[in-house]
Amino acid sequence: MAKSVQDLPKEIRQYIDVHEWDMRTLEGNQRFRELKAKSLPSIALDGELVYESLIPGQEELIAEITGRWKILNG
Repeated sequence: MAKSVQDLPKEIRQYIDVHEWDMRTLEGNQRFRELKAKSLPSIALDGELVYESLIPGQEELIAEITGRWKILNG
């Protein structure tokens, strides 16, 4: 999942801040519970769990990010 996000074009990455949590840490486990995730891999956008147990294709992930960015920034 992290690779999928890392491989996004620069034009898209400029709109996002990437945070990766390690499930072997207390912080990672807390974040997993906060998001109410049930399985890995998972991606949250704007604090909302969007993808769980699947790795979205680049086009789908780009569309989700740009759609949210446009909504927030008019």
